[in-house]
Amino acid sequence: MSSENRPLFPDLAPSKDELLKWNWTDFEPYYRELETFPLSAENLSTWLAGWSAVLGCVKDLSTWLYVATTVNTADQAAKAHYEAYLEDIFPRAMQAEQRLKRKLLASGLSLPGMEVPIHNMRLEADLFREENLPLLAEEQKLCNQFHAIVGAETVMWQGREATLKEIQLAYLDGDRSVREHAWRLKKQRQLADRQAINELWQKMLALRTQIAANAGKPDYRAYRWQQLLRSDYTPEDSRKFHAAIEQVVTPALARINERRRQRMGVAALRPWDLDVDALDRPPLRPFTSPEELVSGASAIFHHVDPQFGAYFDTLRNEGLLDVANRKNRADGAYCAGFVITRKPFIFASVVGVQRDVETLLHESGHSFHAFEESRLPYVHQQIMVSEFFTEFAEVASMGMELLASPYLGREFGGFYTPQEAARARIAHLEHNIWFWPYMAVVDAFQHWVYENPERAMDAANCDAQWDNLWQRYIPVVDWSGLEEERMTGWQRKHHIHTLPFYYIEYGLAQLGALQIWGNALKDQAGAVASYRRALSLGGTVPLADLYRAAGARLSFDASTLRAAVDLMEHVIEELEEAAAG
Repeated sequence: MSSENRPLFPDLAPSKDELLKWNWTDFEPYYRELETFPLSAENLSTWLAGWSAVLGCVKDLSTWLYVATTVNTADQAAKAHYEAYLEDIFPRAMQAEQRLKRKLLASGLSLPGMEVPIHNMRLEADLFREENLPLLAEEQKLCNQFHAIVGAETVMWQGREATLKEIQLAYLDGDRSVREHAWRLKKQRQLADRQAINELWQKMLALRTQIAANAGKPDYRAYRWQQLLRSDYTPEDSRKFHAAIEQVVTPALARINERRRQRMGVAALRPWDLDVDALDRPPLRPFTSPEELVSGASAIFHHVDPQFGAYFDTLRNEGLLDVANRKNRADGAYCAGFVITRKPFIFASVVGVQRDVETLLHESGHSFHAFEESRLPYVHQQIMVSEFFTEFAEVASMGMELLASPYLGREFGGFYTPQEAARARIAHLEHNIWFWPYMAVVDAFQHWVYENPERAMDAANCDAQWDNLWQRYIPVVDWSGLEEERMTGWQRKHHIHTLPFYYIEYGLAQLGALQIWGNALKDQAGAVASYRRALSLGGTVPLADLYRAAGARLSFDASTLRAAVDLMEHVIEELEEAAAG
């Protein structure tokens, strides 16, 4: 074997504990060898495999450090370690990565399945500016500060300190006064951080504006669009999607909310009336402990597909699930993919409600995506670790919510009686309808922010814009006397602060997932098989082709939305009979 075809770094697979001790001097020799390696058509696969091994170490170190800051936002040692990485390893690794991208692009070489990743590299190489590296590191520090602010928010509830996630259990209480008290208590605590978040927001916005300017982009939206590697649709397509939602989904949401108001027998729906059972049935309590949730989810996944069940059991058995709720947890939930072990990690904070079940199904869909695509030879092809085609990554997660829904009952090892399972499925479908208008508010707000960055520096203008969008898209809910709570909703959406413009993905993915679900209603096994095949493609084909492989179509139009909404409303009507017993 010639020296140019020998495997590069075949033993480069440090353990987590070893990797956490690495600094730049550990990475540098590998990058130096990759940069000087004489590249040819004959040894391209060897070189790409070596690059993947090194890049996998960088990504895994970054991910483990991020995980440590989210599972305990008060862990100062974890924070310091992550910030040291951002200041030392991150900028040097990004510079080295840029040199390798340029080397590959200059060679003109490619391999089957690398066409899309190489296209993405061109976008990344065009966007790269060395002067932005410290700014990008600072941006991540500001994001960590946001997580720390939110993670520390607790209230006194029924004689003890409770997280804001826990207090939401009271939103299911049949006593309207209890729900209102809990809702107001939570909002008061969030409003106490209003000024701190406003100040952080100004720093974030100024930093992002500078990053875009350094990259020669007209505004941050243009920068972020390219950073997210969005080649398949434009900001104008997003606006088209917003308009279609307003035309089709907002009226459907009005129907849902009006039906709820009538069933509850109230003069007007208030914000604390939106989660409780409208017919005054006992709240759904699917589980009483995280272990019970995990056990039920395992049984459900084995029914969806035995391989998915096996994947989930691997996470369970190897400590790669952290879903217990406690103080100083980052907001939200996520699944992180790891390169070296080819196994993902799921983070959430569960308290015993149906939405927790949906969250675990969702994040598990991401984990199955990570498992399926980990067989691809190069990191650059893997969506879950290279963070592109996030729209399809969310098809994987939202699709799993729906593909798993027939198995929520105890007869499948799940959580509910047949009547309760029907209620849970109705709530899920109604939430999906709710989600699209909410997504449109979040996404349209961000378009406004980065089209008007000077105005958006004033939080009062942000409040006004959010309020205008909210009242436009979210009907039949009475917020009178609660205007401050309504207009500051943008402060509490962590994606706006920590993942800018990462939200339309969910809306587009939900439309794809509902098309997969429509196929499953006719042929569950066939729909699951197509879904799984699409996951295994990773990012080796264009986004629209991934949708097609899964049995769906990437779409922004009102007619596709209307078909999805009509299907959901039809199934809700059928499930109402089952829920009544």
